[in-house]
Amino acid sequence: MPSPLDSRPPSLAHLLYDRAAATPDAPAYRFPTPDGGWGELTWSHVLRRVSALAAGLLSLGVRSEDRVAIASATRVEWILADLATTCAGAATTAVYPSTNADETAFILGDSGSRVLFAENGAQFAKVLAERERLPDLGHVVLFEGDPVATAGLDVLSLADLEKRGIAHLAADPHAVAKTVDALEPGHLATLVYTSGTTGRPKGVRLAHDCWSYAALAQEEMGLFRAEDVHLLWLPLSHVFGKTLISGQIATGHVMAVDGRVDRVVANLADVRPTITAAVPRVLEKVHNGIVARSQAGGGLRHKVFQWAAKVARAHSRAAGTASPVLCLQHAVADRLVYGKVRAAFGGRLRGALSGGVRLDPDIGHFFVGAGVPVLEAYGLTETSAGVAINRHGSARVGSAGPPFPGTEVRIAEDGEILVRGPGVMSGYHDLPEVTADVLDADGWLHTGDIGDLDDGHVRITDRKKDLFKTSGGKYVAPSAIESAFKALCPFVGNVVVVGDGRAHCTALIALDATAIMPWAADQGVVGDYAAVVADPRTEALVRGYVDTLNTRLQRWQTVRGFALLPRDLSVEHGDLTPSLKVKRREVEAEHAALLNALYANAERP
Repeated sequence: MPSPLDSRPPSLAHLLYDRAAATPDAPAYRFPTPDGGWGELTWSHVLRRVSALAAGLLSLGVRSEDRVAIASATRVEWILADLATTCAGAATTAVYPSTNADETAFILGDSGSRVLFAENGAQFAKVLAERERLPDLGHVVLFEGDPVATAGLDVLSLADLEKRGIAHLAADPHAVAKTVDALEPGHLATLVYTSGTTGRPKGVRLAHDCWSYAALAQEEMGLFRAEDVHLLWLPLSHVFGKTLISGQIATGHVMAVDGRVDRVVANLADVRPTITAAVPRVLEKVHNGIVARSQAGGGLRHKVFQWAAKVARAHSRAAGTASPVLCLQHAVADRLVYGKVRAAFGGRLRGALSGGVRLDPDIGHFFVGAGVPVLEAYGLTETSAGVAINRHGSARVGSAGPPFPGTEVRIAEDGEILVRGPGVMSGYHDLPEVTADVLDADGWLHTGDIGDLDDGHVRITDRKKDLFKTSGGKYVAPSAIESAFKALCPFVGNVVVVGDGRAHCTALIALDATAIMPWAADQGVVGDYAAVVADPRTEALVRGYVDTLNTRLQRWQTVRGFALLPRDLSVEHGDLTPSLKVKRREVEAEHAALLNALYANAERP
């Protein structure tokens, strides 16, 4: 049977036109309004606004494959600006809103961006601070705030750009349609910069065909349904968010868009989504928050929760082969505990997509067993996000699922995962030698990830560059140890396992303030976060979890010493990338004295 992938349209812009024609009056996007409610755009409204904005870009002189940047948190205007850029034939350059002025200037300058959509004055200020480094930038369009005349820059509001576009279409009604018709699958659609865990970000060149492929592959897998309600709060600056937008256009379901992280819990209750997506760190925090609240309840309540969590994991691991006794226990636990877990996600979630890094299986089994289906996925910026994903009804906890239809995956002799398919980048922007290092002549992308294929399911072990060898010659995969500890200890924020060239492993542990501070109050530990972390009772608490972790590890993996950090890792301090990946080099360098002390203490007789 022929697949829609075999005759996919040249671009996402073509899919948008098709969607607006097929379901013009269906809701497309919901977005928060100033009065605390939700506004709505139908697909016909979306196409009308996107066309006006695209025409506005054409009126500014934007042409085929010119770069147009967006520096904003996730909001519906981000999507409109991105689709308008596509329909104007240009290429979107994504900039995380948390990126500092220096790195923002690097991305805008390296990409040669001519126009910037800036969320507000704070994003605009980054450009002004580094203006001399941005000779190509001529126009700034503000989502919020009043435009202020600035030397050398044409500054507009989003409404101003729409008005220009409407005037442009009045003079040339087919201007945008002609531009869309001229799009080719191989034309540059997006420049997404890597998160910079190992140095300056690299611009990943993704063609229009990458996104039309991603959209139709998701549709073919049945990832979404037309009747789904999708809560989107992930950063659209990341390919994970961008690929979800692509899939939504293909399927036509409604998407509630609000990137305010502090509103996620309230929005889950308000929107009651059937689909949402999160990075594993968020699922870890939700899990640890549930555990911490149970512990705070004490006594019988905590014992019931511990029993229910054990039953949930056992039921999930049984994968449809649970004994009658286990099924009965699961039914009782469902009435007592699991309903509250599902209610935290809105009560009708049929899929929580998880990607970015590996999710610890214990956490995955807990959620699946409690009736929150977690669909783990695997992908990279260099593959337009999608490489593999678990399907509804056949998910395997601990695996990233089978590859996308049309994508090939194989394992190299050293365990590295290789990927080939329509979603793979054409290369790094202006970096041909770096491109040649990872993209071979046969089109295989060398991902840098270590893993295997288990009955057609992709399983990730670690990052190739993160693996280290102890002085005893044993290889250690730190992320597996770290994720196991996060699943075990409800008070941990982040953990970095260290041991390259050393006799044994140690760990730098940062605690989650939202979990440890209530515990400290209950224990009579006074003071701010730093004082709580320095208290011997806190050290003893964490040591208990480290000791339990070590009973589950091989001898050479055990954590022989640890230090509690005076603050959690953060994007603002440069410890984490905007996609919440740990910058190991920076963390180890900043805390070198702590690490040296750990190893010195271990070597004393």
